[in-house]
Amino acid sequence: MLTRWKRARALACGTLLALCATFQLSHGQEPPKRTLGGAPQSSKQGLGGRDCLGGGCHKAFADKYMGLKNVHAVVRESKCEQCHLRHGLVAKRAMKRDGNELCYSCHPKDKLGLSQANIHTAVKSGQCVKCHNPHASTAPHLLAAEPTQICYQCHDRKDYEQKVVHKVLQTDGCPACHSSHGAAQPDLLVKEQKALCLGCHAASEPAFKTAHGGYPVDQVSCSSCHSPHSSTQAGLLKSSVHAPVAGAQCEACHAAPTSAKPFAVNQEGGALCASCHDATGMKGSGKVQHVPFKDGQCLLCHTPHASENPKLLTGTGNGLCATCHEEKAAALAFTHAPVAGERGCLSCHAAHSADRERLLTADAGPLCLSCHAKTAEAVRASKAPHAPAAAGECITCHDAHGSNVKGILKGRMDRVCYACHADAEAKFIKTYTHAPVRDGACASCHEPHGASDKALLKAAGPKLCESCHADLMKPIEGGAKHAPFVEGECLSCHNPHGSNVKGMASDSPGTLCAACHADVPEALKAGKSKHRPAAAGECTACHSPHQTALDKLMLAKSPDLCVSCHKTIMSAGDGGRVHSPAARDCLRCHASHAAGENVLLLKPVRTLCSECHDVRTASFSEAHLDIDPARMRCERCHDAHASKDPKFFKSNVHPPFAMKSCQDCHLPARARK
Repeated sequence: MLTRWKRARALACGTLLALCATFQLSHGQEPPKRTLGGAPQSSKQGLGGRDCLGGGCHKAFADKYMGLKNVHAVVRESKCEQCHLRHGLVAKRAMKRDGNELCYSCHPKDKLGLSQANIHTAVKSGQCVKCHNPHASTAPHLLAAEPTQICYQCHDRKDYEQKVVHKVLQTDGCPACHSSHGAAQPDLLVKEQKALCLGCHAASEPAFKTAHGGYPVDQVSCSSCHSPHSSTQAGLLKSSVHAPVAGAQCEACHAAPTSAKPFAVNQEGGALCASCHDATGMKGSGKVQHVPFKDGQCLLCHTPHASENPKLLTGTGNGLCATCHEEKAAALAFTHAPVAGERGCLSCHAAHSADRERLLTADAGPLCLSCHAKTAEAVRASKAPHAPAAAGECITCHDAHGSNVKGILKGRMDRVCYACHADAEAKFIKTYTHAPVRDGACASCHEPHGASDKALLKAAGPKLCESCHADLMKPIEGGAKHAPFVEGECLSCHNPHGSNVKGMASDSPGTLCAACHADVPEALKAGKSKHRPAAAGECTACHSPHQTALDKLMLAKSPDLCVSCHKTIMSAGDGGRVHSPAARDCLRCHASHAAGENVLLLKPVRTLCSECHDVRTASFSEAHLDIDPARMRCERCHDAHASKDPKFFKSNVHPPFAMKSCQDCHLPARARK
């Protein structure tokens, strides 16, 4: 058996190989000859020995690229497999290596300058093709566009095309000053900054000296005053220029250009600035001063010569403030609009001094309400304003800068509320907690700033509950409705925050219901037999606490409701008969809560049975051997609910009794007389 299977497998393999060979020959492709090592003799051949570009397979590619000025050497020589894996008949672009690693196999990192301290971000992220076309280009070095133009893919063009443009940028483009891949200098500069500038701008030229007031500026950084690319100012000065710099009045701050230390300042720190700028005026009546301003450390925020930022600031907007206030720079899901706006921190804070803590330009409450006018109006109009809102203490609940919680709250809403309502958490968090409380959504029910209701409720009574429980509270036609439900007194039975009782009931159902239905506990106390759900206080086992289509708020009709618990009562009659009263209504014989008889019977058994069965007839007497009805115990022989016997006899019967041969054991009443 095994040998036969091996033969079949060998035959199948042979057939498959033959088919493959036939397919190759039919398409003009001979199996490539291999060397001793097993590799194909040529890597230029595609299908049928044709090269990829000359064989007609990639004609559109060849037409597009082969006529361009600069063609990648491996493309020009049809060495496609230097970069690509063979794909056969199925068109597929599969590269031999991922990302830049493929390029580095021919272009070593050292030759590209990638061993330098500063690497071009595009190269670092493994994206040579961000700048280069891997096949051919009209631009040098296979660039996807002309050198300067390709830089604008990442760098904003407007920063390089302002009113006054650096001449070398116009003539030689970015490569005149920057290395393409890596450099020892920051910003990929081809030389140290001063040496690079002085390569074109000779410091010995009279015009150069005149422009710089005779100061030896070749010893300092040119970029402290000039923009290296373009500017709105003459001489490529930065957009914000210190007046003495713009007027070539360097001696206003510095020693004479001929002195031993020409860049020494005439006075130290803030005192130098105060010689022109009225520090007293800037301070005004402010009781609180910004620490750098107070300590005369003007240069912590301002540059002394020129800046691309307004007012000679050393940083952009909030970024400047964040150099000291780092904790305010964290990324947040919800940022306060003024912080994210054009003025940023200065929307609320003064730069130098103010009369209030934290350099606020106004008291916290009025400052917030100057933008949030609708909130201010809502607080004024409310009969019961929230205490912090009424006091203008907005930052009790809100973070003035931003937050990861909607509404720029200081934390999850319930955490914020519990900070003042400390006792509430223990009261609210129960076994059954109201969903808004559980989810920390206090504002689902309460207005956070003010309302007409003293508890800051959004709506009065049932209207508030209806906003979530509309389906439950929709009135049904007919039936019965619980009085508190109709009157919208939800809190008569429920705790609005949480409870250890299912349904968030304010007490156990038995105790809660007994507060209005006092007759039930009285009946239970006096009764000989008690309905288990009633005795256990499980009123909702049979009744709806809200409304139903049935009388007395019953969950279902009798006997369907009863047999949901008493399942075996009706099953005794499977295939037989059900006693008519049991089939119609259990309450024909039984009480619903408690009774003076056993098994919740309304009356003694004989009395109940005799209401339907006339015990005075001759037929009854004959069937019961003339036994006095007063001595009978109907339940001893008959099943009161269902039976397979026509006369409702119980399932286990004494044989003579089953044959109706009572005389075998009993004497008729007449014979005993």
